[in-house]
Amino acid sequence: MGRLDGKVIVLSAAAQGIGRAVAIAFAKEGAQVTATDINGEKLKELDGIPGIKTKVVDVTKKEQVEALAKEHDLVDVLFNCAGFVHHGSILSCEEADWDFTMDVNVKSMYLMCKAFLPKMLEKKSGNIINMASVASSIKGVVNRCVYSTSKAAVIGLTKSIAADFIEQGIRCNCVCPGTVDTPSLRGRIQAQPDPEQAFKDFMARQKTGRMCTAEEVAYLCVYLASDESTYVTGTEQIIDGGWRLDSNTVQFTGGDRVRGVRSLMSELDIQKQK
Repeated sequence: MGRLDGKVIVLSAAAQGIGRAVAIAFAKEGAQVTATDINGEKLKELDGIPGIKTKVVDVTKKEQVEALAKEHDLVDVLFNCAGFVHHGSILSCEEADWDFTMDVNVKSMYLMCKAFLPKMLEKKSGNIINMASVASSIKGVVNRCVYSTSKAAVIGLTKSIAADFIEQGIRCNCVCPGTVDTPSLRGRIQAQPDPEQAFKDFMARQKTGRMCTAEEVAYLCVYLASDESTYVTGTEQIIDGGWRLDSNTVQFTGGDRVRGVRSLMSELDIQKQK
């Protein structure tokens, strides 16, 4: 018996990284999974896995999302995982960067939730899981301006849906990872002027000595999708290895290191003593 036996689940951004790991974990636990992504070539790699059917969908397009919802008479769990990470402060964030990030990270979830909620409400049962981040309203992170803003919006969207529909049998939670070792992260590291230093800077903020894996995030998502979490709604499920607790976080800025709060305070104390 799987923890998700008989559940029908639709999820986005399933071609790689966290979305892929979650799709596989859901299927292994007995769910019938519709895995979507805009990247058809990568998505094909899930074909043939028992319990998974794939469909190419651009979740920023209203007509495609509504068509996807019409194909499903019954959905127990909706998992929104589409996301994009923009690197930079507000000064280096062009309007096009802002709009694209908000479309992928927030508008996609708005469209998916709005399309799938009506049928959930008809049967007075539904479970929505949104992918947010610790880099959001939870923690300010250097050079993550529009990304953090978008993920803070996801947290707000999640709590609003949970509050609005709790009496109609709808649950809504979000998952807030820290640094997860995914192809997306590796690509962003390689895009830096000094990839080796960028990797070291990412590792410097991992107080557990390692990054989170996509599979670890998937385990948390299985719990949220299962009947084990029926009393859980409107929450931020943090999985960050304690990163949010550290005020001395090191973050890379194109290869340059940024001193943390405790380092700066120590320097000020030394200067005062002189």
